[in-house]
Amino acid sequence: MVLLIDDEPFMRMQVRRFLEKEGYQIVEATNGQEGIDACKRLHPDLILLDAMMPIMDGFECCNQLQALPASDHTPVLMITGLEDQFSVDKAFAVGAIDYITKPFHWAVLRQRVHRLIQQSQLLQQLEESNRVWQHLAAVDALTQLANRHQLDVQLDVEWRRMAREEAPLSFILCDIDFFKRYNDALGHQAGDACLRQVAKVIKRVAKRPGDLAIRYGGEEFAVILPNTPLDGAVKVAERLQNAVQRIQLVHPNSKVSSYVTLSTGVSTTFPSQTSYLLPEALITAADKALYEAKAMGRDRFCVHSLS
Repeated sequence: MVLLIDDEPFMRMQVRRFLEKEGYQIVEATNGQEGIDACKRLHPDLILLDAMMPIMDGFECCNQLQALPASDHTPVLMITGLEDQFSVDKAFAVGAIDYITKPFHWAVLRQRVHRLIQQSQLLQQLEESNRVWQHLAAVDALTQLANRHQLDVQLDVEWRRMAREEAPLSFILCDIDFFKRYNDALGHQAGDACLRQVAKVIKRVAKRPGDLAIRYGGEEFAVILPNTPLDGAVKVAERLQNAVQRIQLVHPNSKVSSYVTLSTGVSTTFPSQTSYLLPEALITAADKALYEAKAMGRDRFCVHSLS
């Protein structure tokens, strides 16, 4: 779709007829404000904008168009009868991608419209591909939870935020008990299915805005809990363990239960911008607590506070 903004009816008619023959859908606007409203409503692929219009000229209109959401995806081709250096520089300064002068060389208009729409579409495809790759880089393929890289990034972000807000930050590290025995008894495909089901449970429990469920590695999972004191983190750990037990995944070789269970380590601190502690200290503390839970017989949680 091409949005044509021009105050001259004859010019709009000529451009519309020409571009419709080229297969484009044309929407007309007779002034700058009408064009802005149409752009908000229709999200065109290209805007053909006359530079010289009463009330609001094309330069001011283009400037306002650039402030609209997703304006980067809508190229503006300025139509002008002026070819002086000042007008050309001004057109580019307010966000126009290219310009074309009156009277039109129709073949030039055809090529510029085609090129600008094609470039815009390619840019959108590239940005979508980048979003997909960024998602893949941050997500564990098997469980669809955040991966270890995303843990490092998000923990640093939350550490800094909690330090500014003087709020507690908690971290949970959990391990599926005797998971190697589960794999040995049922096979790796069953093991992968087990990991996916446990991951769904963890994601469902860690559901507050800001909470982040992570596949830490192997059969280990983690949860970042911003604005959460130790007692709150303990409640989350208990809910995690209870929720996993409720799905009753049969474990033929566990030493603690007939079903899959979790051992959990919990750590909490109040990050400080002046403290010598680093975010990794929270992971280390949770790891120590997890080790204690395993040493005490598994299927339980232990805590370690850094405060």
